[in-house]
Order: sequence, then structure tokens, then C-alpha cells
Amino acid sequence: MTKPETAAVEDAVQAAQRNDPAQRNEASPPKKGASNNLLMRVVAALVLVPLALGAAYAGGVLWTALVTLVAVGLYLEWLMVVGEVRTASVGTAGALAIAVAGICCAFGLVHVALVVLGVGLVVVAALAAGRRVWVATGFVYASAAELASVLVRLDASEGWYALVLVFLVVWASDIGGYVAGRSIGGPKLAPRVSPNKTWAGAIGGFAAGLVCAAGWSLAGAGGLVAMLALAATLSVVSQLGDLAESAVKRRFGVKDSSHIIPGHGGLLDRLDGYVAAIVVAAILGLLRGGLDGVGRGLLVW
Repeated sequence: MTKPETAAVEDAVQAAQRNDPAQRNEASPPKKGASNNLLMRVVAALVLVPLALGAAYAGGVLWTALVTLVAVGLYLEWLMVVGEVRTASVGTAGALAIAVAGICCAFGLVHVALVVLGVGLVVVAALAAGRRVWVATGFVYASAAELASVLVRLDASEGWYALVLVFLVVWASDIGGYVAGRSIGGPKLAPRVSPNKTWAGAIGGFAAGLVCAAGWSLAGAGGLVAMLALAATLSVVSQLGDLAESAVKRRFGVKDSSHIIPGHGGLLDRLDGYVAAIVVAAILGLLRGGLDGVGRGLLVW
């Protein structure tokens, strides 16, 4: 290469370096997509959180209607994730069974709702063209979310408070995990299942749940040790529910279950932790308080 050619190459390299922000120690401009996504998440939360709390406070038909609608959405999204949404009869039969069960719950006929869901499970499994186990699992998942949410709130004296505690622990675990994971980073929790989750995030979410329970107890709503133990259980279960949903999506090569919630993805993406936590909470309350005292069984130790 001649000297003039060499000089021309060097000039080109220097010009490229001058135009490269990294070479000039300048920060790259923030990604507009990331900031817009965060804004959509915040706006969606500002709308959905008051809606959920308002319906939960009202209880009765309003709460049952919201829960039933969400459960139908969870089931249909599950079918989309596992690739069975094209079988219309499976979606229709399952959604109808969940809706009828919700109507039964609204009139206090919980036992009838259980029978309806049992029949619905048999029907959707029989109608499924393929992946019957996955279809049945999705139906059970959505049905459990529906029944658990209704049963916890059914307790007239403690249902509202029990439901709020579950909300707070799940939200605190989610927010604490996000903040700790983003600010601390570190080793991955389950890289094959959810590459973005870290041990720091898991511990941060767990700690946030405990802080929430401690505040709840200090407000006079329950014994400290019992509330800490309950929050620890629900926080861990919530995070496991998140990982389980991520594993299902990864199994079928799906990123988001849908795009119904701006910035959050689908109902499955947003409610995976809540579903796991409310089901465990309902089981604990049912074992201790009976069918009409699930909230009391969860809070009074």
C-alpha cells in the first residue's frame, strides 16, 4: 500500500472515531423504546390497580364478575401460548364453563361452581385436538385463579383485608425484585427459563414482601411472626409462579402471552405471580377457616 493510500485509510479511521460516541467517551442517547415502554407500564398500572382495588372492596357480584372475566382471559391466552387457540370448540367450551361457574359463585353456589368446572375440564380435554394435558392444565390454572379469588373475598369480615394483603405482598415482591435486579444485577436466577431474573432480584422481592408484612402487622392487622411467615410464603410462591409461566412460554417459543395490557404484555404475564399466591392463600385459609372463613383463616393466627 502506498503512502497516500495509507494516509487516506488513517484519516478515515480517525474520522470514524470522531463520530463514534464510545470513542469520544460520550454516552449513547437513551433508547426511546425503553422509556416509552416504562411510561406505558406506569399508565396501565395507574388505571388497573384502582380498578382491581375498587372491585375487591365492593366484593359481591362486581368482584366476581371481574375475576370471571379475567379467568376467561387467562384461559384463552393459555390456549394461544400452547398453540390450541385454533380449535374454537376448546376455547368456547372452557370459557363458557368458567363463566357459568362465575355466575354460580355470584349467587353463593360455590359447590355447584366446582361441579361445573369439573365437567368443563372433562369437556375441554375431550375436545382438544392435541396437547390435551396442556389444555387441561390451562383450564385448571384459570379455574383455580377464579375460585381462589372469590373464596378469599367471600369472607364477610376478613375477606377484603386478606385480599389486600395478598395484593400488597405480590406487588411489593414484584417491584422490589425489579428494582433490586436492575440496580444490583449479578448472577442469574434461572437463565434457561428467564434470562433477565437475578438472585439479587429474587432476594430483593422477598425482602420487600417481608417489609410489607411488617408494616401490616405494625398497623395492628396481625401478629408479626405470623404475618412475616405468611408473606415469606406468598412472596416465594409468587416468584415461583412467575418462573413457571416463563417456563411455559419458553417451552412454546412465546415472548408475551398477548398485548392486551400496554407495556405489560398479557394477563398471564401480569398475573402469574398473583395467581400462584392467591391459590396458596385460599388453600391455607380454607384449611384453617372453612369455606365461609377463608380470609379469617388466613389472617387470624
